[in-house]
This record gives sequence, C-alpha cells and structure tokens, in this order.
Amino acid sequence: MCGIVGCVGRDDAQDVIIKGLKSLEYRGYDSAGIAMHNGDYINRTRAKGKLMNLEQKLAKDPLIGKNGIGHTRWATHGPPSEKNAHPHSIGGVSIVHNGIIENYLELRDQLKSMGLDIYSDTDSELIAHLVNIEVKKTGELASAVKNVIPQLEGAFAVLVLSEKHPDEMIAFTNGPPLLVGFAEESFIIASDLLAIMPYTNKVTYLSEGEIIYINKTNYKFFNNDLKEIQKNIETVDWSDELVEKSGYSHFMLKEIFEQPRSMAKSLEPYIDVDNHSITMPELEKHADFFKSVEQVYIIACGTSFYSGMVGEYLIEKIAGVSCKVDIASEFRYREPKLIKNSLVILISQSGETADTLAALRLAKEQGVKTMTLCNVQHSSMDRESDIQTYMNAGVEIGVASTKAFICSLSVLNVFSGFLAKVKGNFEKSEEEKLVKALLATPSHMESVLTYDKFFADAAERLKSYKGFLYMGRGVHFPIALEGALKLKELAYMHAEGYAAGEMKHGPLALIDEQMAVVMLAPQDDLYEKTISNLETAKARGGQVISIGTIQDKKLKELSINFLSLPEVDWNINPFLAVIPLQLLSFHVANALGHDVDQPRNLAKSVTVE
Repeated sequence: MCGIVGCVGRDDAQDVIIKGLKSLEYRGYDSAGIAMHNGDYINRTRAKGKLMNLEQKLAKDPLIGKNGIGHTRWATHGPPSEKNAHPHSIGGVSIVHNGIIENYLELRDQLKSMGLDIYSDTDSELIAHLVNIEVKKTGELASAVKNVIPQLEGAFAVLVLSEKHPDEMIAFTNGPPLLVGFAEESFIIASDLLAIMPYTNKVTYLSEGEIIYINKTNYKFFNNDLKEIQKNIETVDWSDELVEKSGYSHFMLKEIFEQPRSMAKSLEPYIDVDNHSITMPELEKHADFFKSVEQVYIIACGTSFYSGMVGEYLIEKIAGVSCKVDIASEFRYREPKLIKNSLVILISQSGETADTLAALRLAKEQGVKTMTLCNVQHSSMDRESDIQTYMNAGVEIGVASTKAFICSLSVLNVFSGFLAKVKGNFEKSEEEKLVKALLATPSHMESVLTYDKFFADAAERLKSYKGFLYMGRGVHFPIALEGALKLKELAYMHAEGYAAGEMKHGPLALIDEQMAVVMLAPQDDLYEKTISNLETAKARGGQVISIGTIQDKKLKELSINFLSLPEVDWNINPFLAVIPLQLLSFHVANALGHDVDQPRNLAKSVTVE
C-alpha cells in the first residue's frame, strides 16, 4: 500500500524523505509527493508516476526545511494524477495518509455544505480540511488532531504538518502500520522499517489509536483522548545489506535464489539439529492448550493463503487434526461459528494485511486462541495474537512473494510435527525423519535453481502462448494455484490453477495447441491418476511442461519439456516444485518487458480492504 515517510529535525530532511520513499517503492505506487516546512511556510511538490518524476522537479526547485512529510500513493479514491497525489494541503495544514476513510462521502458533503472547495477525488484531502478547521478553532495542533480523529471512520495512518506550528509534527494511526525512529536529535516516521534503517535502529511501533506529538527534540505519546502514555523504544537488527540486489538484475530473482538460505534460517529457532528434534519454546508454554485442540483454522490472503492450503494437508496428515483453510477477505462475512478448543492460525508476511487482521480480531471476540505466522515482528497481527511464530525470511522487496512462501511452508511443517508430538501422535523415529528431511531440503532447492537458465532461454517461446493451465493433485494443487498467481502477477497473462482431477469439469475446453499445460506430477500416491489427466490434456493438443521426479520416462514422452526434481518425501515436494514456477513467471515477465519487482496495480502489503 501507500508509503509514508516523515522527518523532523534534520538539515537534509528532503533527502531523507526521498531516500525513504525509494526504499518503499516495492510496495507499489502511482504518484508521489513531498511537503517541507521552511520555518515560515509549507511548500509542496507532487508528481504522477515514478519517483524519478518527483526527483526531477525537486532537482530544479528543491524544498528547504528541517521538517517534512512524503508519500507514495496507491490509488483507491480517484485515479492516479498529480491533483490526487499526496501530500494534501489545505490552508496551513499538510497531511499524508495511508488507508481508507469509509465515511468519506458523508464528510465530503458536510464540508461542501460549509462552502469549502474540494480539490481532489481522494478521501485523504478531507483529513486536511478537518484538521485545518480545528487548528483555526483551537490554535493547537495536538488538540486539533484529537478533535478530528473521532470524525474519521475506517483505516488510517496520518502525518500532519501545520504552518502555524513550524517545529511540530503529529502522527497517528488506526490500523495501518506506522513506526517512529529515534535518531540523534531527529526523528524519522514511516510506514515501513526500511525507510528508517539507514538512520537508526531505535524504533517504536504505534499501536491502533495511538498518537506521537513531536516538538523539536521532544516527543510524547498519547491515546486518542490525548492522555499521555508510555511506549518502549526497541532495537531492531535488520541491516542495509539485506536490501541490496547483490549483483542480481532484480530483487525478485535475488530472493528466489536466497530461498535455500532463507529456509535454513526459518528452521533455526525451531529445530534442535544435534538431537533431530522439534523445539518450539513459545508454543511449549501452551502445551496443555495444544493437547486439547480439536480443530485448526488457517486464514490468509494470496500467496499466504496457498501456503495455508499446503498447511491443511500437513496438519491433517502429520498431526491427525482437522484443519480448514479460509480466504481472509471472505472469512468474517460468512459469520463463522468457531468451535470450542480450536486454534486459528493467521498467515501474513507483513503482519498488517487488513482482512487477515480483521479475522484475527473476530476469532478473539469468539474466545478462540490465535496464532500468527508473520515475517515482521512487532507488526499489528504479531502484537495482537495470543501466540507468535515467525517466517524468519528476512527482508522481502519484490511484490510477488517468494521467500516468505517457502519459509511459511517450513514453519507449517515444523508446527505440524509439534502438534503431533504434543498430542502423542508422533513416534520419535517419525520426528527424526521429518527433521532430517527438512534440514536436507535447502541443498535440494539449490539443485532445482539450476533451471533458471532453462527458463531464461525458453522465455521467448513461453511468452507466445495464449495462456497457462497449472495442474496438480493433493499437496501440489496449492502449488499449481501459486504458480498461476505468479504468472498473473508478473506477466499479466491468463493463467489458472486447477486440481488435476477437475480438468474434465470445465478446463478441458480451454486446451488446444496455443495453451501451455504445466503439470506437477511427482511420483507419489496420486501419480497414476495425474498421468491419466496429463494424457487427456496431451490428446487435446496441450503443450505440456511437466515437473516430476528424477528420470521419469513416461512423463518425458508426454511433455515438450520435462523438469526433474530430486526424490523426496511428499511434504518436501512443494518446496522444490514451486521454484520452477517462480522462475517461469520471472523470465516470461522479463521477456515481455514488465517491471518484475513492481508489477502494475499491486502493492506488497494490503493494509486496507
């Protein structure tokens, strides 16, 4: 979603804000802008399109000042345009906003009835109007914000500057993430840690309904009633080198190749390597609860949802516990009735996904224990859940998730073994077998990454197909869905994922000589059925790309391209099978000339519905 950066107290404030916005480009955006207080006035520059357009304007006419706010916008209300770009300035007030104001039409009509002009198509501009009105009434920025917050409905993270208060800045949030970095006699406020990292590792995360008021080098935290509260300053340990391309052409390609190392790191906290055993100390504190769990729900969106679908197979087959998977954006609208002694697992790379966060809160309202699987510690979901687990994937810049997916599968494997263990459904030999298989997986992944050259060479041919059908059975069905999603995200091509057994129930009509069929067909207990489905597709002219186990002569004969995977256990296959699908999407999109790291219309973290 939108990126927010604010700076207080630095001579190089404009550069700090622009550099911060650049670090947030991965989130997706369509326009950008910056406003600076020079001690007397607030000056503003905005531009449609990429940040370079804003930089070109600033190179000709830089903005002076120590206090400023910047923004990269991802359109919700109103199309991408300069007039809709942030910051919005009304009277002597400038704001940037991430989120959605749900009572926007009501507020708009109210302001128009007061004779005020509305200059943009956005909901965000209305916040500037409301703060400006209250500043005129109260003469104080903090009191003005206090009076405005109750008028806003929805999700919002906001930074505010006022011409009448040159040394002050206020930030407040009701949902979307907002962090404050404490540097030497200065402050960096942002929607993402990446914008703060170059200047300080001392940060505080604003929780929902919290405000920070900054005046020169002083600051105070408040709740919405302006009652002062105390917040801890934490030390984070991510370093700049983690967000460099390290010689790769794109962040996504780098992150695909980082997956073996990322998986190994994701396992570290949960595996006793010497004893080949599972160790999850935070979960062990709740051992009695896990013994009583009768039902597991997994809730997520997008790629995280597909990792949850794999988790469903893992939990039911390894732990022997019933598991259901839900798309977060649909979950609460069917008014679910969660059973007693159930566990709700919520998966989100950012820990800020609005629909998943709402599902977490619904589960808590029903008195059900919640467990999060996130990549970002101290995120909203991480703070609000009862039990926390982490992907440990490191920084993921590419909008299309790769490392986080693999690391989610790692933790779900370990959790399934843990649950089986506490329930007495796991022999020591089974635990050792699972751990050994997981520890061996990164080296298998390294061997599969050699297919990068194949897809780089084949991309020109592959991009000419009218569409792709991805098919798999069992645990490979979610991998087929993930492969199709990646191609849609990056190459903007028609792609669909199906359970292979459903081919005769509709998708078969799509198959001809212009349709690529990507079949996941490892030699597992569903192999013969999958081969039967594949022969049906081949007979209709489908151009088959198959992914199977070692030297599968039968699969080779049916395919124009056959990719061989190492022979591994059923629960390890998804780690290996997804890599060729990631590489296929990357190289086809690159061959088509698309921006692989920042695909159109998409954002890394969806913090509004």
